[in-house]
Amino acid sequence: MKKSAKTGQSASASTAQDSQRLDTWLWAARFFKTRQLASAAIDGGKIELNGQTVTKRGKSVKPGDRLTIGKAGMRFVVDVEALNPKRGPASEAALLYRETPESIEKRRLVAEQQRAERELNPHHKPAKQARALLRALRGKSF
Repeated sequence: MKKSAKTGQSASASTAQDSQRLDTWLWAARFFKTRQLASAAIDGGKIELNGQTVTKRGKSVKPGDRLTIGKAGMRFVVDVEALNPKRGPASEAALLYRETPESIEKRRLVAEQQRAERELNPHHKPAKQARALLRALRGKSF
């Protein structure tokens, strides 16, 4: 490592503040619980950096970049605001990015649609009383 004559810091230490690995940033920003899950999402093509699909985990992210993150049927479009190599509390993680208003609205609409679909098509066994009513409607006594 070379030391800068003016600052006395190593060259790699000064560049570490300018950019960060994508998988580490996704983990630190709490989009994924582990770096392994973040890496799997990158490998699966679920992450876009400035409009282009990312295939390398070590791709550099810097403030001002726009990320599109696909996760659990939702799409987050966020602008990178800051970098943090360590994972901290959620309050600190929220300061690392800013989600676009369009993304927030689309996620809200998708969540409402999914909620309505769940109400129309429940995937659970009816309660005992409901089963008895269904049997009575069908004319079966057992």
